[in-house]
Amino acid sequence: QVQLVESGGGLVQAGGSLRLFCVASGSIFNINAMGWYRQTPGKQRELVAVITSGGSTNYADSVKGRFTISRNNAKNTVYLQMNYLKPEDTAVYYCAADLFSSRYWGKGTLVTVSS
Repeated sequence: QVQLVESGGGLVQAGGSLRLFCVASGSIFNINAMGWYRQTPGKQRELVAVITSGGSTNYADSVKGRFTISRNNAKNTVYLQMNYLKPEDTAVYYCAADLFSSRYWGKGTLVTVSS
C-alpha cells in the first residue's frame, strides 16, 4: 500500500508558475514510476508527466518545455514545476505511483489559471 498526498495547487494568473508536491508514504521502496495526471470536468484523466525510479521522464506534448517533473527519493517526494501556465492548464492534478501491478492515487490538488 502507498499513500500519496498532494499540495501546492492554487490560483495563478496566466504566465505564472506553481510548484506541486507529492509526498509518498507506506510501501514506497518498490515504487517504480511516479507521475502527475490532471482532469477537468467531463474529461478523462490525462497524463501530464512521469518519472521512473531511474530518473527517466516523459511529458505530454501540451506541457513540454513548460513543466518539469523531478523526485527526491530521500524525502519520498515528487515535484511538478509548472511555468508559463495557461488557462487550459486549469484542472485537478493527481499524483500517481506504480507499485508492481497496482497504481495508487492521491486525492488531487486544484490548479486554476486565470486569463
